[in-house]
Amino acid sequence: QKKYAKMVTEAGGSVVAENAWGLKSLAYPIQKKTTGLYWVLEYASASDFNEKLKIQLLRDESVLRHLCTKLDKYAVEYNARKRSGVKSGNQKAVEA
Repeated sequence: QKKYAKMVTEAGGSVVAENAWGLKSLAYPIQKKTTGLYWVLEYASASDFNEKLKIQLLRDESVLRHLCTKLDKYAVEYNARKRSGVKSGNQKAVEA
């Protein structure tokens, strides 16, 4: 896990957030395994780095599946608010 965060920083990018979800059950067995370690890495880097990262993830035998997505500006803002603990205006008031 730290290997990929190090790859981002070595390529001139920056790690925005790391989130280890821990050991979870898989929806279906993959290579006869029923559990997997989930890990989310949010980073900012040059666009050509994404292909290099995908190649490294495919080569790593300990990685069963991976998913790389590009966040739009609204998703980046949402994640920043969520990490800082700021409540969004969409919450309904609950009376005691």
